[in-house]
Amino acid sequence: MDNILQYNNYYASVNFSVVDEVFYGKIPGINDLVSFEGTSVKELKAAFKEAVEDYLDLCLEIGKSPE
Repeated sequence: MDNILQYNNYYASVNFSVVDEVFYGKIPGINDLVSFEGTSVKELKAAFKEAVEDYLDLCLEIGKSPE
């Protein structure tokens, strides 16, 4: 599972765009779009964690149960 990130019980697949020279990913299996990107692996991992936290905060703010 080299192309999978995990944080706080959420998983994401990771891809690389040769044209844009950026790593990007999204969290599959939920009805909301949660995506992230970074120009390095370190930046990608930080962006993923931030995306998960932002998703959880938004769900709390609008009174929705996170998936």
